[in-house]
Amino acid sequence: MKTIDKIPVSKIQRATKLVSTGAKVGVNYLKYYGDKLTKSEIEAKERLNQNNADDIYDGLKQLKGSALKVAQMLSMEKSILPQAYVEKFSLAQFSVPPLSPPLVVKTFKTYFGKHPNEIYDTFNATSVNAASIGQVHIAEKDGKKLAVKIQYPGVAESIASDLAMVKPIAMSMFNIKGKDSDKYFKEVENKLIEETNYILEIAQSQEIASKCAHIPNLLFPKYYSDLSSERIITMDYMKGEHLSEFTAHNTNQELADTIGQALWDFYMYQIHTLKKVHADPHPGNFLISDEGQLIALDFGCMKTIPDTFYEPYFELAKKENINNREYFSKKLYELEILKSDDSPQEIAFFTDMFHEMLSLFTQPFHAESFDFSDAEFFGKIAELGERYSKNTELRKMNGNRGSKHFIYINRTFFGLYNLMFDLKAKSIKINNFNTL
Repeated sequence: MKTIDKIPVSKIQRATKLVSTGAKVGVNYLKYYGDKLTKSEIEAKERLNQNNADDIYDGLKQLKGSALKVAQMLSMEKSILPQAYVEKFSLAQFSVPPLSPPLVVKTFKTYFGKHPNEIYDTFNATSVNAASIGQVHIAEKDGKKLAVKIQYPGVAESIASDLAMVKPIAMSMFNIKGKDSDKYFKEVENKLIEETNYILEIAQSQEIASKCAHIPNLLFPKYYSDLSSERIITMDYMKGEHLSEFTAHNTNQELADTIGQALWDFYMYQIHTLKKVHADPHPGNFLISDEGQLIALDFGCMKTIPDTFYEPYFELAKKENINNREYFSKKLYELEILKSDDSPQEIAFFTDMFHEMLSLFTQPFHAESFDFSDAEFFGKIAELGERYSKNTELRKMNGNRGSKHFIYINRTFFGLYNLMFDLKAKSIKINNFNTL
């Protein structure tokens, strides 16, 4: 894979790159209007989506950092984005052009004050895995094989300006109006700032590994604080294949169920017991070992769940509460989905909308076990998302709905559901985590 010798760091350099990407998108629309004269609307739109996805991703992967992280987050929105975007943006999970070896060594010396060969017995300056915020290298010390994650230059310093540039696109895509929108973007900005603090990530990683060590078929690497810094993390090298690679060829249903149960128990234990959850559940953060165990990586994005949100959120996961109209409405106000200044039309619309969504989305919690390979269940979720994304009545209303905590909790559940579906896990015991 082609490497990168330089990353745009200043606000002007990064803005210029986005402007040039925008110009390419404009050309794609001109091609689209021409295609409509000679091709069907479906063919023309598919080509437009593919060209735009290619050009936008090519621009973002050179910027890396927050801009690329947004693409990674969007790749999980399978019911909102066209397939071309989902496929292209999903590359941001674990497959982007890495820094060149000379830039890696320069970056390492900047962050650690020493050449990597002064720290480790051996260090491979060619990356084995590159993602949105950092890339991973293989090293050895005292006979132990290690993975060294190095953050890209300028990522932490450009978060605010990057989000300011992508904010108009996100507001349009998710129907977020200007009023009160800052609390959502501030939540994303704060989480991205945390993700660039590798000292915090090490502490979070060690905490989760310790508290979740009892969960069967779940493994974590060991982290080395003395070989790490604010922009570098050293951990055990964990051998395995990415979850998405595993699911592409696995035909062993028993193994799929074993891994799926470990994944589900891991998340339920975090959410309900620790009230703090790994809020970045994409395939690039999980490996499957040769022994068929789940390996969890990268704890930079952790979401603490306050009781004021946890209690009403999971009260609405209970079937009897969803069907109690008065109680349901009360919880919607507590979750900031309904507001005191809403019109009767808005109250009726959003109550019905969230009743339909939660009735479907909480189905796994209404049974002792659930089949996450059920294509009909996931098809209904996709259909519901597509229908509301095109709803003209919703577009006219203020889409700023819900507590800021929804952003990462919903992201966690959408990501978890997608991983469970990819695994084709069938016989999953929903409350198994309580017995561990």
